[in-house]
Amino acid sequence: MSLVPANTPDSPTTGPAPRKLWSVGTLTYTTAGLAILFCWLLWGDFTWSMKDRAIPPTISLLVKKFGASDTFAAVFLGSLPTVFSMFVGPIISYKSDRYRSRWGRRIPFLLASTPFMVLGLIGLAFSPAMGTGVGKWLGHPSIGINNWVLLFFVVFWIIFTLASTVSNGLYGALVNDVVPQPLLGRFFGLFRALSLIAGIIFFDEFFGKAATLYVWIFLSLAALYGFGTVLMCLKVKEGEYPPHVPMDEGRSTRGFFATAKTYFQECFGKEYYWWFFGATTLSGLAGIPFNFFCVFYSTSIGMSPEIYGKCVAMTYVVSLVLAYPIGWLADRFHPLRLFLATMIVGSLVSLASYLFVHDVWTFGVALVVSGVVGGTGLTASASLGQRLLPRAEFAQFASAGGIIWGVASMLLPPIVGIFLDHTHHNYRYTFLMGADLGFLGSAALLVLHSKFMALGGPKNYIPPE
Repeated sequence: MSLVPANTPDSPTTGPAPRKLWSVGTLTYTTAGLAILFCWLLWGDFTWSMKDRAIPPTISLLVKKFGASDTFAAVFLGSLPTVFSMFVGPIISYKSDRYRSRWGRRIPFLLASTPFMVLGLIGLAFSPAMGTGVGKWLGHPSIGINNWVLLFFVVFWIIFTLASTVSNGLYGALVNDVVPQPLLGRFFGLFRALSLIAGIIFFDEFFGKAATLYVWIFLSLAALYGFGTVLMCLKVKEGEYPPHVPMDEGRSTRGFFATAKTYFQECFGKEYYWWFFGATTLSGLAGIPFNFFCVFYSTSIGMSPEIYGKCVAMTYVVSLVLAYPIGWLADRFHPLRLFLATMIVGSLVSLASYLFVHDVWTFGVALVVSGVVGGTGLTASASLGQRLLPRAEFAQFASAGGIIWGVASMLLPPIVGIFLDHTHHNYRYTFLMGADLGFLGSAALLVLHSKFMALGGPKNYIPPE
């Protein structure tokens, strides 16, 4: 990768035909160097995306296969891991922002989490075998073979989720540190495109067989993730960071409670960031009711896993075509404005789906349309945090948003699950819940936009400190 420290005599900034240079911090890239950087970052993204696209739906099928209720599935897949990740994310992010090493401040943490991710995936692969073995060994007095299988799933799902919390959070921080800000929207457009390609591969080729091929799916992803993450970390170079001069200068940060106090004072001490966290959380929650239970919904309405996989793959194909243009629009008009527009459209789509979905055909249409609109919102908002949060302490502020998101996403799935259990699994209500949350999120984004404009808008915005 062609990297040249900024403002040095060797920087190729003079001559009859100067090369286009892109800078971020102490890093300066030629166009060719920037392309190489994108390739390695996107390779790492592909390995993560395959893991993120394949594991949750496969686990959803498996826990149902072993007798889990909707409430258990919601707590297991949504709330239980969040309880742990809420505490890990802020600690790692706070330490990472202030960490200095010859490897940088993000890559050491990404490398350290990789063995735990691999362990979690291998454990998930063999949870049914281990649970069955323990259940048979203990015999009649045991809690039952299915319950033992679910217990092993819980243990390794927690390990997997904790490692994901570290890697996913710090990957965004690494991008913020090494990718020039004017290109963030387009980078995340490519990021989404690769994520969608991963989704197409999984849902088109493997989802229909996931209930029987899950061991090979988990083991293959463990190998892909372990190799891909280590390779990316070795190839991507962080710049040099100055000694940390934090917003908490003058405050005590010695000891856990003093550090925690500083963390919360910085992240939650200004009304503007409350609106940022609230608007992004409400907007994100809008997709949970349907997305969390859409596999169960498809089964209850008589759609086969093969057809469901084809519909999701179609969603990803359309979103793939839109990904880079949406990223370019985010750079051109600002991600906040584009995200607001997609949230309004998405809320209307959810409301229409609640009113008109009654059979397999209408469900398939709603699945594809809502997936495309939701994916557009994800692409539009992918660079929002990088554009609105303080750059020097980005990981810390992003993790603070993760706390708000964690509490909300921990509570919502069980509430939805209990409601669905009491309505005899009438999954059509998930569309209505998503519409209500979407309209609330849109209103909060409108308030955030007004405050963003008061702070200088797209051209002169400076994050409040």
